[in-house]
Amino acid sequence: MKKIPCMLMRGGTSKGVFLLADDLPQNIQERDELILAIMGSGHALQIDGIGGGSPQTSKVAIISRSPHPDADIDYLFAQVSITDRIVDTAPNCGNILCAVGSYAIEKGLMPITGETTVVRIRNINTDTFVNSTIQTPNGQVRYEGDTTIASVPGHAAPISLTFLNACGTKTGKLLPTGRAIDIFDGVEVSCIDMAMPVVLIDAPQLNKTGYETAAQLESDKEFMQRLESIRCQAGLAMGLGDVSQKVIPKPVLVSPAIHGGTVNVRYFMPHKCHGALAVTGAIAIATGTLINNSVVKRYLTKHVDMQHISIEHLSGNFDVSLSQQGEFPLGLQASIIRTARKLFSGDVYVP
Repeated sequence: MKKIPCMLMRGGTSKGVFLLADDLPQNIQERDELILAIMGSGHALQIDGIGGGSPQTSKVAIISRSPHPDADIDYLFAQVSITDRIVDTAPNCGNILCAVGSYAIEKGLMPITGETTVVRIRNINTDTFVNSTIQTPNGQVRYEGDTTIASVPGHAAPISLTFLNACGTKTGKLLPTGRAIDIFDGVEVSCIDMAMPVVLIDAPQLNKTGYETAAQLESDKEFMQRLESIRCQAGLAMGLGDVSQKVIPKPVLVSPAIHGGTVNVRYFMPHKCHGALAVTGAIAIATGTLINNSVVKRYLTKHVDMQHISIEHLSGNFDVSLSQQGEFPLGLQASIIRTARKLFSGDVYVP
């Protein structure tokens, strides 16, 4: 059996395995085979590994010191398929990103600088830069605190993330198709690439209210097939090629907010409905509120305060703050508050 140092961490509403790049093979195929063994992929429960049998828990973060002058830490994210032997490093995961700064400090890759420590992170998947502010009183990472986030029990120390250059992360454009509205299978959508490529879909045009539960949506096989058809057509139109075996773009149902927020959504990962909302997806949706004629724009009932965009989802609200630090849209930055926690640290064993 091979022994590999490992840390399991909750980041936002996800849970993932954190590994040092130096502990993994440099050959990508060998690395991916090792990750599949660690997670136990190929079985619905990932019973022979430490994956959690859900897209929200079958995630891996590969961490190293960064050679880039504008970053301290490099972070490569891997979405690991549960039943298939696929390791997808195309997308970023903003929830797992929440725990990257804390992990880097725990592993001695980043020195503590005071009551708080700012970790400059480069996401390798999308070549984007994020500043993560970690609570570090008394020379150590603090996980306890009073901050709560939807879909996570209890409370913890706040972690502030600021996405510095998230516009066009995979396609180079905020609107990859060049239009605010596209029509696929007779349904109006907005294709946006901001932190994450997403396809914002007008829920009523798919005969949905947008307020259904995840079980209600996933059990409607005809709806799920239409959703995937639209996603694949949108992926092609966005320049992402054949996305049938990829997890991007993410499809999102959009409808009016009903609890005082800005807009209501149901977010897919892409073949299961998220119990809450992905960080990067939230940033893309929030940006949609600024785009004239977008699918989101039609449901806004009041003026949008860029500093306080509240997105309603299955288990609560997700707040995003947008700021303009240069010419629109490239100068658009996004900030959020999340939490993370170290769950265990030790070794994982693989055949």
